[in-house]
Amino acid sequence: MYHGEALRFSFQALRSNPVRTLLTALGLVIGNASVILVVTISITSRDYILDQIRAIGSNMIYAQYEAGNNTTTKVEADFVNLSDLEAVRKQISSRIVAATGVMVNYDRIRVAGRDEDIAVVGSDQEYPKVRNLVLLAGRFVDPNDVAMRAKVAMLTEKLARRLYGSQTAAVGQQIKLHGLQFDVIGTFKEKTESFGLSELAAETVFIPITVMRYFVPAVKVDPMYVQARRAEDVEGLTAEVKSILESRHRPGARYKVENLSAILDAAQKISVILSIVLLLVSAIALIISGIGIMNIMLVTVTERTREIGLRLAIGAARRDVLEQFLAEAMLISVAGGGIGILIGVALPLTVEFLVPEVHIPISIWSVAIAFGVSMIVGLVFGIVPANRAARLNPTEALRYE
Repeated sequence: MYHGEALRFSFQALRSNPVRTLLTALGLVIGNASVILVVTISITSRDYILDQIRAIGSNMIYAQYEAGNNTTTKVEADFVNLSDLEAVRKQISSRIVAATGVMVNYDRIRVAGRDEDIAVVGSDQEYPKVRNLVLLAGRFVDPNDVAMRAKVAMLTEKLARRLYGSQTAAVGQQIKLHGLQFDVIGTFKEKTESFGLSELAAETVFIPITVMRYFVPAVKVDPMYVQARRAEDVEGLTAEVKSILESRHRPGARYKVENLSAILDAAQKISVILSIVLLLVSAIALIISGIGIMNIMLVTVTERTREIGLRLAIGAARRDVLEQFLAEAMLISVAGGGIGILIGVALPLTVEFLVPEVHIPISIWSVAIAFGVSMIVGLVFGIVPANRAARLNPTEALRYE
């Protein structure tokens, strides 16, 4: 029997029982669609999490004073200060995009008819670049504001709305901080919300660090941010920044200098583990569907025992019978797998079409693996019933009722 004839006979046999064929293939439809969707969801969630972490500050290193064995009087000398910031900028200038320092204080501001404690952050023109701030209205603090100790301020989105109704309405207004009037020059927000885990709260005022230093009891930069030019330099620069700080202060003072690499690695590992777990669940669905194919094909062999006996009696080779039943199992698995792949690819594309701003990557490897697994399932679970059909005794098969 030629391969083409085997496929034609197999197709006719499957078409004679369309409902049973459809239900048999349904497991592979679900399994293959699950494989593609699981991989797609895994890649999309991983990329989203990593993008959110990177948006806090690309290639960012942060440093702050941690502890020391000095007396309280000497502790102030151990704090990271503005001269440390300048030293870092000079010594590693060729390998960084920017370095900036932060000072934080609080002041009581009248908001919505009552006095509230509001965070006041002091930094320079490099801060918006390092922290990936988004300008909503007006302008950012510039080098001239810092150098001239200009009494200018920027407000976070929420604070601008509460004080003046909107971001644009806030620009040009005046706000009183530590007894002095500051001109509001702009409003901003974080590109990725840090939910108060950074120095930026939902309601924060941002002013030049050269002005902020007069409102704090000790000039303490906490933290210092450094943005590396290249991702591969982050680890080396982390150690170098720590070395610079330790060399400029008293022995025994300790400085916490870290980067986001550990968080990024943890997020990637979680993503991999999640993908493996979900793929195992999908694999179970494929195995169950394969067992279903085997059971149905065994029933089919039993139902068609007389047909098999007749074919063997008129000269069909056992290999021809095996090939035909194996072809039927392969057709079911490949057809079910193909439909599952189409569903698995169509759903993400539909979401992208309906929500254009959402990008959902589809892994070509997941499609190839799903199709390959479909063929393997058909082959592995189809070989047992096909072999049973080929081993039937023609005489006993003809007498079968």
